[in-house]
Amino acid sequence: MQGKLFLIVGPSGSGKGTVIKKMKAKYIGFIYPISYTTRDPREGEVDGDVYHFISRDKFQEMIDAGEFLEYATVHETDFYGTSKKDIMDGLSQGNVVMREVDIQGFNSIKEIIPEENLVSIFMKVVGEEDLKKRILMRGEMSDAELARRMESTLKEIAQADKCKYQVENKWGEITACVANVEKIILDEIKDIY
Repeated sequence: MQGKLFLIVGPSGSGKGTVIKKMKAKYIGFIYPISYTTRDPREGEVDGDVYHFISRDKFQEMIDAGEFLEYATVHETDFYGTSKKDIMDGLSQGNVVMREVDIQGFNSIKEIIPEENLVSIFMKVVGEEDLKKRILMRGEMSDAELARRMESTLKEIAQADKCKYQVENKWGEITACVANVEKIILDEIKDIY
């Protein structure tokens, strides 16, 4: 394997998707594999853009066939998974591959991808009010659902030190956040490309 896999890690609402979207617009030569999920699309989401929206039965077929590099149940309701073929093909061809994952996904992937081919960047959000605001932006939810997601988010943040880098995503400062992620990536690949 010659390529590098950059994992943008963090809880729901931490800005992972926004960072990937900005990098995708600027670095069209990088590989951005699409995840699979059993959740319903949110307003404005299109199948095949960030996610392939599939049924639970299809997801199970893919698990049984060994097609996922990693997969997990998120918020105890929906499945998310990363295609093994998309990642491994990109790395074998010496490409820069970028993917967003939660901490569960990162923990699984780091057991499979060699350390020299893997760079993890944790998207850090500071303050419970900021976290709550970001979670609520995901859509309507009950108080119980909000409490469950907050608990899940705090558990993820507690594992941030497992990642090689941490980038703070302050409310309203996504440009600075993306610039910090971009600098890490360019520093990591400067001796390779």
